[in-house]
Amino acid sequence: MAFVEPVTLSSRGVRLEPLALSHASGLAAAAADGELWKLRITSVPEPEDTRAYIETALKGREEGHRFAFAVIDEATGQVLGSSSFHDVLPAMRRVEIGYTWYRQSVQRSHVNTTCKLLLMGHAFDTLGCHVVGWRTDNYNFASQRAIERLGAKKDGVIRGHALRRDGTIRDTVMYSMRSGEWPEAKAQLLYLLERHTPA
Repeated sequence: MAFVEPVTLSSRGVRLEPLALSHASGLAAAAADGELWKLRITSVPEPEDTRAYIETALKGREEGHRFAFAVIDEATGQVLGSSSFHDVLPAMRRVEIGYTWYRQSVQRSHVNTTCKLLLMGHAFDTLGCHVVGWRTDNYNFASQRAIERLGAKKDGVIRGHALRRDGTIRDTVMYSMRSGEWPEAKAQLLYLLERHTPA
């Protein structure tokens, strides 16, 4: 039995379902909304590469270190983007949340807050994780602010850590949240959603 088993999560009109090849066309349309693949600090696939992107994610699921979700608008069935549990470490009861991106038209909406609340709740409350982590490019300031609004703590920066899509080498900013910090973070996220404040 895998540490992260297939599961569908939903709240506030947003559904997270296991990413599958059937999501390829919807994911391509989501990536095209804002031409997100042109951002050098993200890993959003070009529309014609979404099938390969999904195949890579599915391989990670088979190997036990990544579980990817499609983010779906429940009212329309439209694919809004994707997010994943990754760097899954069952022995430490630790997962990271990443590979997260959304079509431009739903950025700065309730979608990201809702997805993070669902993923963090599943990690802490269902999987019994001790720690949930995040990582982002040192130049992705919007991502850093979003992670910090979740209540995560900055662990530090790993210098010269990964290649960007343009071949340059990035520093990676690492964040984490421990299980004891989750109840207060959850209360704050629910408060933000009630006020419709994006995070």
